[in-house]
Amino acid sequence: MGSQCLLRAEDLCFERDDLCVIDHFNFELNPGDILQVEGSNGSGKTTLLRLLSTALHPSSGRILYDEKELSDCRYEYCSNILFIGHQIALKDSLTPAENLDWLSAIKLSNDSILKALDLVGLRDYVNIPNIRLSAGQQRRVTLARLLLSNAKIWFLDEPFTAIDAQGVRLVKHLIEDHSKKGGAVVLSTHQSLDMVNIRRLCLSNEESGANLW
Repeated sequence: MGSQCLLRAEDLCFERDDLCVIDHFNFELNPGDILQVEGSNGSGKTTLLRLLSTALHPSSGRILYDEKELSDCRYEYCSNILFIGHQIALKDSLTPAENLDWLSAIKLSNDSILKALDLVGLRDYVNIPNIRLSAGQQRRVTLARLLLSNAKIWFLDEPFTAIDAQGVRLVKHLIEDHSKKGGAVVLSTHQSLDMVNIRRLCLSNEESGANLW
């Protein structure tokens, strides 16, 4: 793919209940980019991530992956993205290992799952049902997906929620490592991030504007 644009949004709009949430949004995401989406509550950060991850359909505009319309490469695109929302999407009755296997788009080995759980500090909780884990431990299970994914693009909605300082450092390291390997990351967070290749997109409640720098 070289330096070719990985993901592009053109005049992207989204309305909810006749209210404009995203208004003529344009941006490009290249291999190695880290894009931090900023804005106050209600400015459309989660909506934008859900649009880009195909969880929502835009009212107008288009999204291109590798310069192709998503309608022409939807399977390829969805196979190359990972979306982690701010809500924990785990099954209460499953263990951390079972949840990671269930959520993965690719077949995982038991060794790779155990290694990922070990790196996020959950080696001793491999066989404990999710319902018995704390909110922070459940969040770590979710973030272990970053260690197991081969997706090119990560969409992360408030990835630092409910994790301690050590967990924050780990997530930052994983994001930077993914970028160095040619992957791209779009994330929303209120934290100040000091990373190479990071760009910031500020969504504004006023006229649904957006500024990218």
